[in-house]
Amino acid sequence: MEYNVHTLPNGIRLLHVPSASAISHACIIINTGSRDEAEHKAGLAHFIEHLIFKRTKKRSTNQILNRLESVGADLNAYTTKEYTCVHASFLKPYLDRTLDLFNDIIFHSTFPEEEMDKEKSVILDEIASYLDQPEEAINDDFEDMLFAGHPLGNNILGTTDSVQNFTKEDVIAFRKANYRTNEIVVAVIGNYSLNSVVKKGIKYFADVEENTPAKHRAKPAILKPVTTTIYKPIMQSHCILGTQTYSTYQEKKVGLMLLNNYFGGNGMSSVLNLQIREKYGIAYTIESNFSPLSDTGIFSIYFGTDIEKQEKALSLIFKEIKKLREKPLNDLQIQKAKNKFIGQIALGEENRIGLIISMAKSLIDHDKIDSLETVFKKINAVSTKQVAEIVDEVLNIEKLNIFTFSPIAE
Repeated sequence: MEYNVHTLPNGIRLLHVPSASAISHACIIINTGSRDEAEHKAGLAHFIEHLIFKRTKKRSTNQILNRLESVGADLNAYTTKEYTCVHASFLKPYLDRTLDLFNDIIFHSTFPEEEMDKEKSVILDEIASYLDQPEEAINDDFEDMLFAGHPLGNNILGTTDSVQNFTKEDVIAFRKANYRTNEIVVAVIGNYSLNSVVKKGIKYFADVEENTPAKHRAKPAILKPVTTTIYKPIMQSHCILGTQTYSTYQEKKVGLMLLNNYFGGNGMSSVLNLQIREKYGIAYTIESNFSPLSDTGIFSIYFGTDIEKQEKALSLIFKEIKKLREKPLNDLQIQKAKNKFIGQIALGEENRIGLIISMAKSLIDHDKIDSLETVFKKINAVSTKQVAEIVDEVLNIEKLNIFTFSPIAE
């Protein structure tokens, strides 16, 4: 897909992607997330993401929330381990309105104390709600174990104690240290010329004060694998197996993406879904995931099942892993996996808001955006030998951490 990048003097990059659609999408992505929080400040990045919608120097909360919704547009935001993102979808005439709002909430929020107190209450409710969903909460507890003692193990929402103790000074200090203008991308996909997007980008973001402090991220240690069970008042057993693996910059990342998609990724034809759910009817949900980060990655397998079926499910997963290790995939199997993966990626291009966010992240991570053709070439370049090496390195039962939420025995 055609794209253009224009860098402002303060370091903020404007990403322009032309599209003939009547619907436009835009996002502003900042290369900071929960891993950048100081000790005892877990949840601060997410807290700030909530606060930016509360009040600015020129808008009240209601004015912020109605600025785009009043014209039928959609505005939202999220925080991850490494990113903060605000995004919007809107009709073509409302690009100015959208970029103006992005500028206002990101760079001119005032963080009044009364709004901070209200939002703390909202987030505490969000934490409580999350804890009531074991299939969600188990991911955070697993990562806390996988990255023990490192900020990557922190819950993105934070803890009850950390959220209650946030101060306005904490918010201002985090933004100053982590909202680096040279690691901010404002991206637009829509029926606009490059000149139009650059002019609007200059209008709304050129006056943002340059902020480029040094970035400090410590790579997490790889810990000895452990097996942990936590007993909870739940009906089903939930289990995650996983390990640290390749970062977004490692060559084998593409091969692991391909292997993950084949083994337990999207679609009902994955190995794990066919062998555990379809053949034996053991688990309603079983899947594998690979999440590359800037200096490490997470590979995991998740399933939920009745407690009496847990050991059977684990033994079947181990059986499929052993199959892959003892009898590597052949050329035909890998080519079928490639065809499936490439088709899914091509279909995913239809999700334009997901596409522009992905492109903006790629610009931050790699300072470039691969075309679909290049992505497909990289997938097709994955060899049978490399897949076997990845299986040996990642799908190693002895290296897998096992974390379980188990029902309390009656």
